[in-house]
Amino acid sequence: MARPPPLQELPPGYTPPARATSPQIPAGSLKAPLWLRAYFQGLLFSLGCGIQRHCGKVLFLGLLAFGALALGLRVAIVETDLEQLWVEVGSRVSQELHYTKEKLGEEAAYTSQMLIQTPRQEGENVLTPEALGLHLQAALTASKVQVSLYGKSWDLNKICYKSGIPLIENGMIERMIEKLFPCVILTPLDCFWEGAKLQGGSAYLPGRPDIQWTNLDPEQLLEELGPFASLEGFRELLDKAQVGQAYVGRPCLHPDDLHCPPSAPNHHSKQAPNVAQELSGGCHGFSHKFMHWQEELLLGGMARDPQGQLLRAEALQSTFLLMSPRQLYEHFRGDYQTHDIGWSEEQAGTVLQAWQRRFVQVSVRMGKGGARGCSLLLPLRSTLSLQLAQEALPQNSSQQIHAFSSTTLDDILHAFSEVSAARVVGGYLLMLAYACVTMLRWDCAQSQGAVGLAGVLLVALAVASGLGLCALLGIAFNAATTQVLPFLALGIGVDDIFLLAHAFTEAPPGTPLQERTGECLQRTGTSVALTSISHMVAFFMAALVPIPALRAFSLQAAIVVGCNFAAVMLVFPAVLSLDLHRRHCQRLDVLCCFSSPCSARVIQILPQELGDGTVPVGIAHLTATVQAFAHCEAGSQHVVTILPPRAHLVPPPSDPLGSELFSPGGSTRDLLGQEEGTRQKATCSSLPCARWNLAHFARSQFAPLLLQSHSKAIVLVLFGALLGLSLYGATLVQDGLALTDVVPRGTKEHAFLSAQLRYFSLYEVALVTQGGFDYAHSQRALFDLHQRFSSLKAVLPTPATQAPRTWLHYYRNWLLGIQAAFDQDWASGRISRHSCRNGSEDGALAYKLLLQTGDAQEPLDFSQLTTRKLVDKEGLIAPELFYVGLTMWVSSDPLGLAASQANFYPPPPEWLHDKYDTTGENLRIPAAQPLEFAQFPFLLRGLQKTADFVEAIEGARAACAEAGQAGVRAYPSGSPFLFWEQYLGLRRYFLLAICILLVCTFLVCALLLLNPWTAGLIGFLTTQGSRNLRAAHALERTFAPVTDGAVSTLLGLLMLAGSNFDFIIRYFFVVLTVLTLLGLLHGLVLLPVLLSILGPPPEVVQMYKESPEVLSPPAPREGGLRWGLPPTLPQSFARVTTSMTVALHPPPLPGAYIHPASDEPTWSPVATSAASGSSNLSSRGPCPATG
Repeated sequence: MARPPPLQELPPGYTPPARATSPQIPAGSLKAPLWLRAYFQGLLFSLGCGIQRHCGKVLFLGLLAFGALALGLRVAIVETDLEQLWVEVGSRVSQELHYTKEKLGEEAAYTSQMLIQTPRQEGENVLTPEALGLHLQAALTASKVQVSLYGKSWDLNKICYKSGIPLIENGMIERMIEKLFPCVILTPLDCFWEGAKLQGGSAYLPGRPDIQWTNLDPEQLLEELGPFASLEGFRELLDKAQVGQAYVGRPCLHPDDLHCPPSAPNHHSKQAPNVAQELSGGCHGFSHKFMHWQEELLLGGMARDPQGQLLRAEALQSTFLLMSPRQLYEHFRGDYQTHDIGWSEEQAGTVLQAWQRRFVQVSVRMGKGGARGCSLLLPLRSTLSLQLAQEALPQNSSQQIHAFSSTTLDDILHAFSEVSAARVVGGYLLMLAYACVTMLRWDCAQSQGAVGLAGVLLVALAVASGLGLCALLGIAFNAATTQVLPFLALGIGVDDIFLLAHAFTEAPPGTPLQERTGECLQRTGTSVALTSISHMVAFFMAALVPIPALRAFSLQAAIVVGCNFAAVMLVFPAVLSLDLHRRHCQRLDVLCCFSSPCSARVIQILPQELGDGTVPVGIAHLTATVQAFAHCEAGSQHVVTILPPRAHLVPPPSDPLGSELFSPGGSTRDLLGQEEGTRQKATCSSLPCARWNLAHFARSQFAPLLLQSHSKAIVLVLFGALLGLSLYGATLVQDGLALTDVVPRGTKEHAFLSAQLRYFSLYEVALVTQGGFDYAHSQRALFDLHQRFSSLKAVLPTPATQAPRTWLHYYRNWLLGIQAAFDQDWASGRISRHSCRNGSEDGALAYKLLLQTGDAQEPLDFSQLTTRKLVDKEGLIAPELFYVGLTMWVSSDPLGLAASQANFYPPPPEWLHDKYDTTGENLRIPAAQPLEFAQFPFLLRGLQKTADFVEAIEGARAACAEAGQAGVRAYPSGSPFLFWEQYLGLRRYFLLAICILLVCTFLVCALLLLNPWTAGLIGFLTTQGSRNLRAAHALERTFAPVTDGAVSTLLGLLMLAGSNFDFIIRYFFVVLTVLTLLGLLHGLVLLPVLLSILGPPPEVVQMYKESPEVLSPPAPREGGLRWGLPPTLPQSFARVTTSMTVALHPPPLPGAYIHPASDEPTWSPVATSAASGSSNLSSRGPCPATG
């Protein structure tokens, strides 16, 4: 500490103040906690002093380290795969997905492209010929889409999924069937002849026009070709599939169409069909037996009469099925069309994605005038003609079209995960402006605008370095990382910046300049460490939730907060030290190259000890009107103001808190004049608005109002009501995340998903059976499993007129069919013990199967033909024939196999049946290998809320667990189980994380502050006086940094409000904003009230000793108490009157660092007094060197 000025500059009778004051005495038995806390603060003090001594080096090394970590962003990976984002590695669902992919590969199923048509007017009926005509126009335009890739043209007929193309011996018929075989399109148009227009295949036969499904009558064609080829097997195949006349036997939507076939029921009457009646019960594809589309797949918003007859509907849906990339690759592998392009599975996937994107673009053009918004689709080269692209529904159409594909969902996730550079830059510029404006001061020496700018830039660098470290650690980014974390981390990091900056400007008087940074960290480092560690613990605990996207976000947030903490505690103090150097060098804030205009005047206020004993406990600031001595040298602009030793204080003004709080009256800069008038007047006044700040507001207005009795009662009542409302709201919280929340509102994708969620909440799922048990001997358990699963409330029941869509039912029914044909042929003599040439195709199949013994040594036994049945009386397939018959069924009934969606693994071997070949080789049928994978398909309906999904999942899991007791290993598969399985235990994990977080936070607080009481009451416990006074003092000290921190957090969150995604706005912006405001209210309103009523006693008391050298104060004069003056003054002194604030600061805590007195000060006396006093002026002394 600097020595006092020479005695010749002091007025006569001046006595130096006594140095000795008694240390603070701990109250009660808390000496150990206080000593330990003081030790921790001492470490922070040493850290701050070390940083100040080497501030330049620390700043350079810190920026270098953080910049190096930020380079890790170059290797960042943004994860957009839903499975990777949502399914926890090692979980039950993850293991099931791994098993499925191990058996079937990555892409084994078909993909879906959907069209939904809804009326523009709410509640309008779409079951009219006009509405279906518009639907046909949209579907037909979409089905004509072509894309050009790799020098080839790709249309729907090349890439669509075709269900079970049969193998025919006749080459000409086989080629014709391959060209004509229809795509699987689930559409309400299949109830009418117009459904054939969506099928693009065609074939040519000599002497006939091009054969298309619009003019194809399969029965008539077989009759015409019968004399030229043996088509008996093909005829039986069509009969079993119940193809009939296909589309030409169905009514025409518009019977006046010139191409409406004569075989249509309403061709001659020309009457429009009853659409509701035709659609009642659903529609069929070209096969009535295997292609039945239920009503729920085609119609939405249905209404029925009391008898259950369909009356109206509000939505139509058509679904186009495409091959998977693997299927498309296998289909064209070795084909002449792809032999020159190096055909691969990756190219097949690119073709499918290109077609799907174009499909959505063209379909939405058909709904022109509907939902609009920014497109998420990528530009593609397409051979789509201009005429096709410009076709659209009429401008005044009453209908609108929504299109969607699986590729569209991937595009949405990619767009959702992109970083919005404009919002990031805008958010950080806004924070820069706020920090600079709020930290600027009229007082040049107190202004910290440049510190605010540097702090925000430092936080930005810390955020970038934290994210770069996450990338280097292999933590994949996701949408939450790119859309939320930069703004959230900015708001959290700037809070500590404001706290340190406020504390730095409020250093106790007399603090040496070289210890200012250490003093700042000593007083605020504990709070910064407490909040940062609490945030990190909270984010680490959130990683317990078993959702990879949330876990990655939580880990990244914790790491970013850690980097912010390191930057604030290590690098930002160096910035503060450099700013202190600027102020000492009398430079302007922000524009530090220019000198301060009011840096030429210095006011020195020497510390004086009161003459009447102990200062009343709790007085932090006191305003007094004094007579001071101003010494002005003739050759200098310096003004030195000295307070004489003898003084009396004016009585404090009236206090709204019962004489416990005082309001400041003026500024130390208010020098009004000189009494003699012979010397030049030296003034430096400040505007009234410059003297107002948040601490002044808290001390003089907010605290007196809040701590009144009636205000406390109102606060308690209001917060009690808020607590009750919050507890009630907690009971209304629902789990779940709608897909519409992650899609920008106002886009065509959002319109489709909204329509689908409202009208078509159907989900395709499968019940997968694994290996590890004998399928042949577990048939009863498999049938029971299917029955239990079918009885779930969410499962769409199969129509009573149709057999269940499972491979085991189809397989058994096929065996029953060929057994019946064999029995009939045997009874009529067409099949004998040694020949089946004269029997039917099915009879011959049964003949060959009945001969099998399953024994490799003796595979055939002719004596079994009439002594055994393929299916017993209980409906079970003979176990010894199970795998042999499976090979035969898969090869002979492709339509049934495709309709069952069995996906056998290992796949049964191929076998070609020829009833005329009765040699040993043809009679020996290879048995299929034991199954390791098979599945039963189901449809789930009515799943609107997460509770519906959870109920369905629990029922499905219970059914599988019950089957497991019977020896059948099975699990459910599908999107509901993939994305909603986590909700089964989500609340349990959430409560576990909350409990661990609370415990850890309490322990962190207790360890850092070394007293559980002080976890949230440090400002209250270290102040003396009554509860009201201590609460008001705590408010005064924390109001400004807490408010600035909350505003900075809200500014960071404000950028989230500009997001296009409802997910960001609803679940991050709204939630975090409300939490920030509630935290602000609790900290500045509720907590002070509770402390003033129930707060614990202070931990420390302060005691002052009277200096025996100080003269007794004289009697008060009239008009108030004033400093006493000697009768005569030296010539160089003049009497002035000024209003100044005298700060009485309490001694430091026990164990705190006390700067020893030094005979040779490091800093000049003038510089020391200017920096440590309450003046806002700086000296012109030499600038100290900084490291």
